[in-house]
Amino acid sequence: MDTIVGVHGIGKYRYYRDAGNSVGGAAAAMRDKWDRYLHKGLTGGKPYAKERYITEIAYYAHLLGESKDDSPRAVRSMNVGAQEVFVAWAKQLDSVGEGLTGALHRMTGWLLDRLQSNAVDFANFFCPEVAAYMAAGSEAREKSRAAVAEVIRRNRPKVVIAHSLGSVVTYETLWANPDLEVDLLITLGSPLGMRNVIFERLMPAPVNGWGERPRKVRRWVNIADKDDIAAIPPGLRTCFTGVDQEALVNLDWLDFHTAEKYLGCGALNSHLKPYLG
Repeated sequence: MDTIVGVHGIGKYRYYRDAGNSVGGAAAAMRDKWDRYLHKGLTGGKPYAKERYITEIAYYAHLLGESKDDSPRAVRSMNVGAQEVFVAWAKQLDSVGEGLTGALHRMTGWLLDRLQSNAVDFANFFCPEVAAYMAAGSEAREKSRAAVAEVIRRNRPKVVIAHSLGSVVTYETLWANPDLEVDLLITLGSPLGMRNVIFERLMPAPVNGWGERPRKVRRWVNIADKDDIAAIPPGLRTCFTGVDQEALVNLDWLDFHTAEKYLGCGALNSHLKPYLG
């Protein structure tokens, strides 16, 4: 079996806290979960007997600080009247055949298109960890990339699976460390193409509106739920060259962004099986 490294997404500080402020303990706990999730996807739900698929999780959440609330807080922050209007609007959309997550996805994309220079404030409102990482001159950004680079350099994986914000950290890490070679990069629920919040602020910066696959990555596969409000746009081929394959999946009308749903959905199977021996 070839070496596979995972890079986690947002909301994972609790693993560090629960492990007694141990990075190794947090990474091990996450690895156990990723193995179980991936086993479900690869086997169709057969009993899990501690099979190992992931060699190591590159853990960096402790470098971004603890968020008091890992969930989107926009609706709860509205006053009562605004909440009532929002709920009524969402119900009307649902009644004509559009699910709530689809409505949220479109609304979030609409807001980002119009906020422009204020989009960083939106990121801070929506997800403090994204804002902490993307802030200009962020020390946490440099340290997060160094943490991911160290794990990849030590393990020399054939495959890197990067979820959510982890896809941004991984993308920048692979560009910043040209000695790191990866046969297959799989991004899950990636916000790499999110305008005004992430895309224009990537390192290296896009050229003429286009990002590029890291030079030492041989193949890049992107997988996103069609309604994932973190993956805007869900397809990366519209703004990155070198994305070899893309897949839109339909994970869950509420639980549309978790690593559990992505790893267990089966969309990774054909890409991973050549590396599993």
